Amino acid sequence: MKTFFLFFSFSAILLAAINAIDIMPIDVKKSLPHIKILDQKELSFTRIQGVKFAELSDAAYDAKKKQLYFVSDKGILYQFHASFSEKIDRLESVRAVKLKTKKGLRFKKWKRDSEGLVLDAQGRLYISFEGKAKVARFHKTGKHFAQLIRKVKIPKVLRPTSSYRSKNKSLEALTWHKKYGLLTATEWPLRKDDKKRQTIYAFNGKQWHFKAEPEARSSVVAMEVMDDGNVLVLERSYVGLLSPFVITLKKVYLREQKHGWCKTKILAKMNSHEGWMLDNFEGLTKIAKNRYLMVSDDNENFFQKTLLIYFEVTE
Repeated sequence: MKTFFLFFSFSAILLAAINAIDIMPIDVKKSLPHIKILDQKELSFTRIQGVKFAELSDAAYDAKKKQLYFVSDKGILYQFHASFSEKIDRLESVRAVKLKTKKGLRFKKWKRDSEGLVLDAQGRLYISFEGKAKVARFHKTGKHFAQLIRKVKIPKVLRPTSSYRSKNKSLEALTWHKKYGLLTATEWPLRKDDKKRQTIYAFNGKQWHFKAEPEARSSVVAMEVMDDGNVLVLERSYVGLLSPFVITLKKVYLREQKHGWCKTKILAKMNSHEGWMLDNFEGLTKIAKNRYLMVSDDNENFFQKTLLIYFEVTE
């Protein structure tokens, strides 16, 4: 039986529990040829500053200032003090604010499906959205925290809503590359593309293609630039309760292409039918050299959890 270690932290703004968990099967080495899991936590926060803590869709970490940001697909930005070594050493809430327009107004319901989150080289915060696909820069400090600064012009091919297989399958992933700048990816390939032909888009129009995993409905849910300039992609396959739930971490080599396809390498394959106690992982951020944090979306469902998996790429 898996052991859970529980401690509680109380304050005027937050009732929280952070649980140490273990989602790994007994024979874990077979699934993780190039990954070492360093720490695993379940976050059971209720509210932060009166705002519900739920449905996290992505994360971004400022290592210099030790600030960890989460975005919810309900259009909420969360800030935490966080520090890491071989474990998750500190995780303390700072604030939670609903995303707002330039005028300080709450986004309309159909315009606040925030999915991707990233900090650029200068520490500026960007968020990508589904529904009406867009990317925008937001304040991350001061009294204007979570308020829109400006929208970013996305690649022309990504602008029409009709380009996507579904409004809910558009700009799911967002990251920052020191050479190419902002990179994004759609959850499912565009209507014009093959269902297994995934694409990473630079905002200058450059594209890289790679094959989605063979599991049914495998989709890109997050990505992060690695130390060598290649991209770590998080793919999720979910069909139904009776089918395997599969999470894949793969490396996409941007500079190694053959016949228009990037070389890829599977770093980890986690399958619920092989003993993995998975949840809806769909967020990813870089913490330090070769080290990353993966977060799950609880879908505001009693039977699901918000999990943090801190891991190292060991290839």
